[in-house]
Amino acid sequence: MPRGRAARTSAVSVATAALVVPLLTAGTQATADQPGGGLQRQFAAAAEQYDVPESVLLGVSYLQSRWDTHQGAASVSGGYGPMHLTDARAALSAARSQGHADGEDARGDAARPVRETAAPARPRASGTLPARLRTLERAAELTGLPRKQLRSSTAANVRGGAALLADAQRRLGHPLSADPADWYEAVAAFPGGGRGEAEATAFADEVFTVLREGERRVTDTGETLVLRGDPQLRVPAAGQRRAGDGRAECPRTVDCEWYPAPYEKFTDSSGAEDYGNHDRTRRPDSQKIDYIVVHDTEEVYERTLDLVTNPTYVSWNYTLRSSDGHIAQHVRNKDAAWHAGNWYVNSKSIGLEHEGFLTSPDAWFTEAMYRSSARLVKYLAKRYDIPLDRQHVLGHDNVPGSTASGVKGMHTDPGPYWDWEHYFKLLGKPFTPKAGPRSSIVTIRPSYERNEPVFTGCTAAGTPCPAHGSSAVRLHQAPDASSPLVKDVGLRPDGTPSTTGVNDTGARATAGQQYAVADRRGDWTAIWYLGQKAWFHNPSARPVAVPSRGVVIEPREGKGEIPTYGRAYPEAAAYPQGVPVQPLSTLPYKLAPHQRYVAGLKTAGEYLYAVEYDPDATSFQVVRGEQKYYQIQLGHRVAFVKADDVRVVR
Repeated sequence: MPRGRAARTSAVSVATAALVVPLLTAGTQATADQPGGGLQRQFAAAAEQYDVPESVLLGVSYLQSRWDTHQGAASVSGGYGPMHLTDARAALSAARSQGHADGEDARGDAARPVRETAAPARPRASGTLPARLRTLERAAELTGLPRKQLRSSTAANVRGGAALLADAQRRLGHPLSADPADWYEAVAAFPGGGRGEAEATAFADEVFTVLREGERRVTDTGETLVLRGDPQLRVPAAGQRRAGDGRAECPRTVDCEWYPAPYEKFTDSSGAEDYGNHDRTRRPDSQKIDYIVVHDTEEVYERTLDLVTNPTYVSWNYTLRSSDGHIAQHVRNKDAAWHAGNWYVNSKSIGLEHEGFLTSPDAWFTEAMYRSSARLVKYLAKRYDIPLDRQHVLGHDNVPGSTASGVKGMHTDPGPYWDWEHYFKLLGKPFTPKAGPRSSIVTIRPSYERNEPVFTGCTAAGTPCPAHGSSAVRLHQAPDASSPLVKDVGLRPDGTPSTTGVNDTGARATAGQQYAVADRRGDWTAIWYLGQKAWFHNPSARPVAVPSRGVVIEPREGKGEIPTYGRAYPEAAAYPQGVPVQPLSTLPYKLAPHQRYVAGLKTAGEYLYAVEYDPDATSFQVVRGEQKYYQIQLGHRVAFVKADDVRVVR
């Protein structure tokens, strides 16, 4: 939800600069094509030392870190190393999170006063951290190893994880069995540092899915780790329990709770009466839900809950916790949350906030959170008939500004470090080739781990961010890496090129997005992007896009340049008396004749008029018009064009 910013907002990020020590690993590092190297041997040794099945240790680690070391940097929840041992006091002691950035009107509705996302004052910190943020402390007690070593050495870190699992097994009164099936409850206890409550079974279910299916992956140190699957591994009876409290709208396979956002009146600082922090409607009966919007929180989990339960703040439907994928629902899906900065999108979407920080690439999004999010999105997509593609599953950074003046203020999360390809594999919709090599449509699909474009501004303007895998592909004005980046006249009306800033979305295409091909020259491909040709390096040996197929639109003959819109609102004649007409405000981008853009949904104009406190959801109105629109992939963000202005090319 929040807009990324040049200053590093993550508490973890600050800790990284001050606290991270050089990565110390034991054993010989294996190459990418040599499984069983140093880290794999460390798992085997730790499993033997603490009588934990090696597959269980590998499975837990995969859900926490996908076996990556992150060069010793802490995760968003203060976790270190492959086992994600949490030491939040070390990682978060220098916390300077700026929270949800201001500047964007989260409601994005011109019929109401601007509601900026300025976070309320941070509450006084508690003296006690929850157990899930202190697992490294317990690992130090069990192993006798210094905390610094548990943070920095992979061998020590893996030993600490094995010790925690063995300790949980003993506390539960279970033997240190060689059968992985006997470790289900200990695995469930792991994210909470020996917590062991029933709702933690969702984490254990995911680990056991990995144990059955197996995994093989090249880690960030270049090693290939292998976990051989066991399809016959039985599912313990404990895993059949429903996670959550039964009141939240979640699938049975995730750990989910109802943690409501307030819907109540209040008096603001000027003395005016207002209400927060969402609108009561009756979706999908009142309006179809077309979108799921992926955000990151720019805050730690507990602070995020403080914000969403403040009636003077804004809202979203769900928050996902990094350490174990736990989900809290705040706004019923029938109601409209204030999260995307575009009222048309808000009224037709569900917003998911993920604990994380855009400008902290090594404060990683855990596999547990990715998997939990994917299960939730699949559930929502099935329930509300939402296609699982990048035209309907949007990042907040793909949501268009409502008006030309609002383009600059739109948020940029979850940013270039969110792994869209991996996410869609978990959704069961991988980005695969759908056409021949000379297709007129491409789907962006770089190799996340190998794709490391240089971004700047994570810590200070112009300063390079740490090298890191990315879903983003950079776009140039010519088929040459030294040529300027393409222009975004919405962000820079003076016509200067885009920059490498981590929050500059003006010259960026991201995994899963589809574009119409404009040209090809050697190893370079050009796409139509914000009304211009945009080139990216796409060699056949290591392509960053795959051929695809779909529907494209181009300006209708005789129309000349056509306007684009940030919302699909009805024509003026459709508004009934008492509902103010919303202007069809154009964006600063024009489509010239013969330019083509991939089309998503086709829809009639709609506007949700909900400006009063309405607890019974009886006074809101949905205005529907005759004017039809196509959603298109205009640039990094989507946009809308009038159906009358374009012709469809299949």
